Amino acid sequence: MKRTLLLLMVLPGCALFRPGPRPVQAPPEEAARVVFPRDLPAQGLHELSGTLAAAIALATEDFRPLGAKPHRGATPLEQCLYRREAFNVSTAPGPGGIMFVRFSFSPSNCAEHEREIVLDMGATYAVDVPGARILAVQR
Repeated sequence: MKRTLLLLMVLPGCALFRPGPRPVQAPPEEAARVVFPRDLPAQGLHELSGTLAAAIALATEDFRPLGAKPHRGATPLEQCLYRREAFNVSTAPGPGGIMFVRFSFSPSNCAEHEREIVLDMGATYAVDVPGARILAVQR
């Protein structure tokens, strides 16, 4: 009886430690059609340091978590604001090894809303990359 009670108490807590959602993967037949280049083309190539990539990934997962969906009845603009690609990302090093990551809404990334004015839809994050944590958020 005690073991059953203990198990019932522990199991709901285990649910809190599940990994977050993973990106959707294409079906194998679609993936098989992708041809990777031997070398990435120099034109249009953007290389980020591991520190910078990690800072952006941590901040992005907080700002627009993978799998987040707009509320029922959301307007087209609200739906656009839930998309990660609707925001441009800027980064800068900060004191003590932290990285600042800023998300700025870019109406041109949502072509149907290019003429709409949206204020204060971004945020700036102070990220501790070695500690894999967000120190502060300015909205």
